[in-house]
Amino acid sequence: MPIRTAIAALVLLAAVGVLVSGSVLRIPVDGSINPVTRDFIVRGLDEAADRGFSLAVIELDTPGGLVDSTSDIVTAILASQVPVVVFVAPSGARAASAGTFILLASDVAAMAPGTNVGAAHPVPLGGSPGDPSNGEETQDASADKAAQDAAAFARSIAEERGRNVAWAEAAVLESKSITASEALDLGVIDLIANDFTDLLQRLEGRTLPDGRILSTRGVPTEILRATLRERLLRLLADPNLIYILFILGLYGLIYEFFQPGVGFGLAAGGVCLLLALFGLQVLPVNIVGVVLVLFGMGLIVLDAFTPTNGILTAGGIVSLLIGSLTLFDIPDRRFGLSLATILSVVGVTGILAMFIVSKGLLVQARRPATGVDALIGRTGTAKTDLDPEGTVLVRGEYWAGVALDGPTPAGTTIRVESVEGRTLRVRRVS
Repeated sequence: MPIRTAIAALVLLAAVGVLVSGSVLRIPVDGSINPVTRDFIVRGLDEAADRGFSLAVIELDTPGGLVDSTSDIVTAILASQVPVVVFVAPSGARAASAGTFILLASDVAAMAPGTNVGAAHPVPLGGSPGDPSNGEETQDASADKAAQDAAAFARSIAEERGRNVAWAEAAVLESKSITASEALDLGVIDLIANDFTDLLQRLEGRTLPDGRILSTRGVPTEILRATLRERLLRLLADPNLIYILFILGLYGLIYEFFQPGVGFGLAAGGVCLLLALFGLQVLPVNIVGVVLVLFGMGLIVLDAFTPTNGILTAGGIVSLLIGSLTLFDIPDRRFGLSLATILSVVGVTGILAMFIVSKGLLVQARRPATGVDALIGRTGTAKTDLDPEGTVLVRGEYWAGVALDGPTPAGTTIRVESVEGRTLRVRRVS
């Protein structure tokens, strides 16, 4: 009888769908969605397919991120040969903005109690508001286009996975955000689980839209580990850190330029620049912003060798500020370069530059300390009668002197007005 029951169960499973059982790959994602996160998730899904995993679980906790990276992740999830579960966990986590699209794209969407999802409205690019009379698109029109495009993207994902299309659109256009229980009631997610173990138990026997049946209770689990390169890139995925490393690298090279032969500036600056360049390949960079930053620093250095009295330094500070503001093509300031970081770096650079320029001006204004020109303005004594020529004593040295304001008796205090050859032209001091 048990044999007949087992055979009947197998026949039933064959009629309903294919039983999916085996090990589970756990892909932890914590932080903003960027190219590093995209590569990590895509690598995990590829590895799950290549190594024969029965299920890939993306544990998600993100405030959002870049649109292009999100689109690539969604495409990879939809095309995955292995069923993909997106689990927003632990309690207190969120799938905001870009995380909403990733959650909607999963075969099974799950959330832990105390989590939330939504607020997927795209952040518009800043800039000129535009002039419609000249055929230019206004900023509001551009933002509306981006929102409509994102809403269509969310609707298409929700339709593909059979989820609440109306809420997916509202999450984009109205920045709707809901809790885990609300998401379950609205048909945005499929289940709520307390933790990863509870998730696997609740997934047991679940039938996927393509007819496959999950068998997850007690199966072995493997966690996808980030490679050394991914860990380094994840650290360097912060635009604020990349920007500071970039500026520090330029500082080091400038210091080496003014103090050749020391080596410290070249070593420290070179390491900072290499790390910055390594990180710049991760984030979307505006080449115009890079050129403006380099041009601004170049003007500041050039001002140290030209008598412009700080004009080039002022231009360099302006160029540095504009370049810093346009350095990254990241419209959302939550994930882009912080304005406080920009103002701090530009402010410190401006203070240092003005300090150097002021010291240069003071040196230029200071009277010469050595040579014949150092005698101009000095006082001394006429050692003989000057009528108009004679001998004077200045700074402990005897010089031939010529009186400029008539005969001058010996013992008179004089001041040097100019020097001609070895002769001092002097005037009486009242």
